[in-house]
Amino acid sequence: MPHFILEYTDNLSEEANIRELLRKIHEVLISRSDLFPIGGIRSRAIPLKEYYVADGTEDDAFVHGTLKIGAGRSEEDKRAVCEEIFRVMKEHFAPLFEKRYLALSLELYEFSEAGTYKHNNIHQRY
Repeated sequence: MPHFILEYTDNLSEEANIRELLRKIHEVLISRSDLFPIGGIRSRAIPLKEYYVADGTEDDAFVHGTLKIGAGRSEEDKRAVCEEIFRVMKEHFAPLFEKRYLALSLELYEFSEAGTYKHNNIHQRY
């Protein structure tokens, strides 16, 4: 862990450079290797083809990020990481935000380690 999941309306696909955003998010998480083991960091982006925004009369768009982490980090650390990720998201989408209607959001999902199952040999590199 952590896992970062990005959902975005597919009307952003051509302009959003989602892969670059995921790289930037990984930079943030890797910089906090004191909190998150590098070998456990994952990200994925899911373009949404079926969606409806507001009253549906405009070509509105949204991007929603979810950061999933296991329990155990301090409130201060969680807040700092989320603020940094959201700053990166806002900066990344600033040019599009100026040109079109766009909603950005981020949520933190923290869960108990009980009930999660993992098998990962990537950690060995770090």
